[in-house]
Amino acid sequence: METVLERLDWVVLGAYFLALIGVALWVILQKNKDTADYFLAGRNVGWFVIGASIFASNIGSEHVVGLAGTGAESGMPMAHYELHAWIVLLLGWLFLPFYMRSKVFTMPEFLEKRFDSRSRWFLSVFSLVGYVITKVSVTIYAGGIVVSELLGIDFWYGAIGIVVFTGAYTILGGMKAVIYTETLQTVVLIAGSVIITYLGLEQVGGWEELRATVGPDHFNMWRPMSDPEFPWTGLLFGGTIVGVWYWCTDQYIVQRTLAAQNIKIGRRGAIFGAYLKILPIFIFLIPGIIAFALAKQGVLTYDKADEVFPVMVKTLLPTGLKGLVAGGLMAALMSSLASVFNSCSTIFTMDIYKKLRPETPEKKLLNIGRVATGLVVILGIIWIPIMDKIGGGVLYQYLQSVQSYIAPPITAVFVLGILWKRVNSTAAIVTLFSGLVVAALRITAEIQKNDLSGIAYEFATINFAHMAIFMFIFSVVVCVGTSLATAAPDYATIKGLAFGTLTQEQKEEAVGSYTWIDILLSVMLVIVVVAVLTYFTG
Repeated sequence: METVLERLDWVVLGAYFLALIGVALWVILQKNKDTADYFLAGRNVGWFVIGASIFASNIGSEHVVGLAGTGAESGMPMAHYELHAWIVLLLGWLFLPFYMRSKVFTMPEFLEKRFDSRSRWFLSVFSLVGYVITKVSVTIYAGGIVVSELLGIDFWYGAIGIVVFTGAYTILGGMKAVIYTETLQTVVLIAGSVIITYLGLEQVGGWEELRATVGPDHFNMWRPMSDPEFPWTGLLFGGTIVGVWYWCTDQYIVQRTLAAQNIKIGRRGAIFGAYLKILPIFIFLIPGIIAFALAKQGVLTYDKADEVFPVMVKTLLPTGLKGLVAGGLMAALMSSLASVFNSCSTIFTMDIYKKLRPETPEKKLLNIGRVATGLVVILGIIWIPIMDKIGGGVLYQYLQSVQSYIAPPITAVFVLGILWKRVNSTAAIVTLFSGLVVAALRITAEIQKNDLSGIAYEFATINFAHMAIFMFIFSVVVCVGTSLATAAPDYATIKGLAFGTLTQEQKEEAVGSYTWIDILLSVMLVIVVVAVLTYFTG
């Protein structure tokens, strides 16, 4: 394979990697004193860094590759997932105060404080397996595609090289290395992608020409309810259920806000992250639509949807800028990988190892965290060949469908657990397990769907986003029913962890944690989301 990069591109790419190594070394030399330092960056991170880190963790190479591919293939419907920016506000306003009050490191740990250790064990093991199967493997697979396309090297060399480099600074520097390198990566990624969008639009002939070339259907977010792939009901309601799980209860994202000194800074980080979250529509999805238009005009060609973004980099960018955008794409890949490595090692160390051996000294826990990161790196690489077989479909949709089955029970337990103090530990564990059974049945049925008929076939083929809605309703019914059928929890033990258990002092502290600026910025964001939803109607 030949590389598309020229000498100047390699200089730019080299400079970017040197800057990254510089930031990582600066953090590593500061030495992590304890687990709060290693896993939560000493709980002393500013709002700008938290917001940039939330964005960089979310935007993996599967996002860049997959979202551009979906834009080329299907147009705007997937933008519904990017407009979950308002759910990031929910993290800051509704969930974060409860997490910060409980002083937890992880989401499973919060479940133990709110319910009991059974829920903690369930979420710990479930999260670790889920991370390796979805986040780690998908990110490595997409990264292999990007690196091999841009640098002209073999897929395996690209994938393993990036994994080893990212794993090294995550193991050595912990959360601090992850969060500060992500801030640099966010800047590079946004700069590179904005340039691609601008040059692509110029090449097509402007916005109106783009709309005329691709036709109104590509610009319509609202497909009919009967649409087999993107029914608006599924994207709006099912997508929201998955969004609450991902943005408000998943260790991978929430860990960034827990690194804040207090609720006010954590919330401001979430608000900033919410604004950044709107960008992917314009810097990844629209470029996909631009690529579709350019292919129609005969300017470029691509074989598979997942190749769209790398092909645009090759075709549109002048020397030097190719290096910058190649750096941006690698930034997306490395920031997501670093986040998931760090989240896995936090959950394994704090929720599994420390739970089994509570007397372990802090220094040993740091080393266990490093070993756990190394193991996740190895597991991710082992999983790539399997991903290669699954990755035939469009990557982003594979990820969304798997998440649609695992999210509803977890969303139900967290939301009800915070909003309603009557939910007890029995209801939590019954809901989590029954949701897991339904998810397993659905995935099995989907694989075997050609051999099924009648109700079984209907169950196997209902749209994944609609499935999320039905699973959520089922989970809420199970949770509420089980709570009412069993004894109420001891409210003294869950003080401050659910509405109805807050002390007067906690209520006053909550009111003092925001200003009119926080409210104004949040309202403005909601207005922007509604404006985008109403503009893209075909």
